[in-house]
Amino acid sequence: MMNENELAKWVYYTCYDIYKHLGPGLLESVYEEALCHELVRESITFDRQRRINVEYKGLILSRAFVADFIVENKLILEIKSVSKLEPVHYKQLLTYLRLTKLKLGLLINFNEVLFRNGVKRVVNGLEH
Repeated sequence: MMNENELAKWVYYTCYDIYKHLGPGLLESVYEEALCHELVRESITFDRQRRINVEYKGLILSRAFVADFIVENKLILEIKSVSKLEPVHYKQLLTYLRLTKLKLGLLINFNEVLFRNGVKRVVNGLEH
């Protein structure tokens, strides 16, 4: 069983391998399918496109957001294929982490010339 950091490392290298094989610029759904294949192959549990409810002053807001992936109930992974990551993408993932009380998220943009330039680690109170 991997902790958050080990899981994030595995996801990073797996996404890098996907990037090497497929290249940049495809639709997000293509990278999601490839990652699903790898997660299943490695018997890592995950939810894809998981709808999350949020409580607001006693009111349950159903389907407040949809997480691309929640891996092993420890890591939120947001996949993008955009010209560049914007500050709103980071803020969105941080909000997802806070609302789910998870500690670590990865924001991965597959539409970068250098893969590492499209990866952001987002932390919500996790020891580095």
